[in-house]
Amino acid sequence: MNRLKVTESEFQALSKYIYDISGISLLAGKEYLIETRLGQIACENGCRSFQELLTRSRSEASHTLERAIIDAISTNETYFFRDNTPFDLLKHRILPDLIDNKIKKGGRISLRMWSSASSTGQEIYSAAIILKELGLHRSDYELQLIATDISDAAIARASYGLYSQFEVTRGLSPARLNRYFTPHGDGYRINDEIRSMVSFRKQNLLVPLTGLGKFDLILCRNVAIYFTREDRMRLFTNLSRQLNPQGCLLIGATESLSQEESPFEPKRYLNSTFYQLQDPTPEASSLSLFKGRHG
Repeated sequence: MNRLKVTESEFQALSKYIYDISGISLLAGKEYLIETRLGQIACENGCRSFQELLTRSRSEASHTLERAIIDAISTNETYFFRDNTPFDLLKHRILPDLIDNKIKKGGRISLRMWSSASSTGQEIYSAAIILKELGLHRSDYELQLIATDISDAAIARASYGLYSQFEVTRGLSPARLNRYFTPHGDGYRINDEIRSMVSFRKQNLLVPLTGLGKFDLILCRNVAIYFTREDRMRLFTNLSRQLNPQGCLLIGATESLSQEESPFEPKRYLNSTFYQLQDPTPEASSLSLFKGRHG
């Protein structure tokens, strides 16, 4: 069967629709994403053109096609311990610092972590494994790991925790695979001990983030690259409101935040960068600028 081709007017109309329902911005040159990711949905639903798919999705009371379009467009590549460096940073700097700061305050130690665009769960489960390997058990700490995504299908897959042979070999060492996963059919399912550490929910990051509470660590990696500049500013403003004062934000390896565009300032450890909320005092801002130029 020949692949359905998208016209220029269809691409413009679908791009606007996708932006309206998900916040994802598809610029010119991304026509192939429409054809490869939405073409099958169109054919499965008997649509002879992308315009027909769009018209049906807009008029459908059940929003089934709308959810299918979001699921298809928002599905991004992910794998366990992606890029490695952020997880080394978690293990050797961020988590020890957070725990030390909480110990100084006294009382039972709580730690809240949020994977804000978790896709099929590999990122948050990788973080949970790091917590386990650091000896942070729920019997001794109040640990709360939350993972969100805009895709219903991604959340369902992540919550179930079943991965193919190909998926578990990307980023997982044989030792971790044997320790934290159990063979299940043709794939592997993450052990209940790790899976039970995480709760999943649907969330659009560009709307007010009500009911989530404050976090000590927010992972928002390889997300902002799909947003416009204005939406990136809105995204990081939203995230800043969910971060505790001494909390940390991790973004993608190819992403960066300027202090003019976000409420965060970069902190460096070895060859890694993480972000914390800017100190609002003028003295702190001047010191941060000095360090950025000379540190």
